Amino acid sequence: MKITRYLYNPHFRKLIKAFPLKEKARIIRKVNLFLADPYSPNLKTHKLSGRLKNYWSFSVSYNLRVLFRFYKENVVEFVDLGTHEIYK
Repeated sequence: MKITRYLYNPHFRKLIKAFPLKEKARIIRKVNLFLADPYSPNLKTHKLSGRLKNYWSFSVSYNLRVLFRFYKENVVEFVDLGTHEIYK
């Protein structure tokens, strides 16, 4: 499956801008990989549960995650970015 349309939540945009250039480049690379193949093993994409049951997450690095949700099959919104604290 390939994502055909995506949206950056304003909160997500603001968080990306706060990262140093090198880390920002890593985030963008992982987002591009996600857009090409959302279930790539390198991303460790997984559905969340509990109060976040409508959301999914993928890994940028060991402790950095992207929180997102699917609107339709090929449309996604990037919602949050951070450590495991974004799940709380």
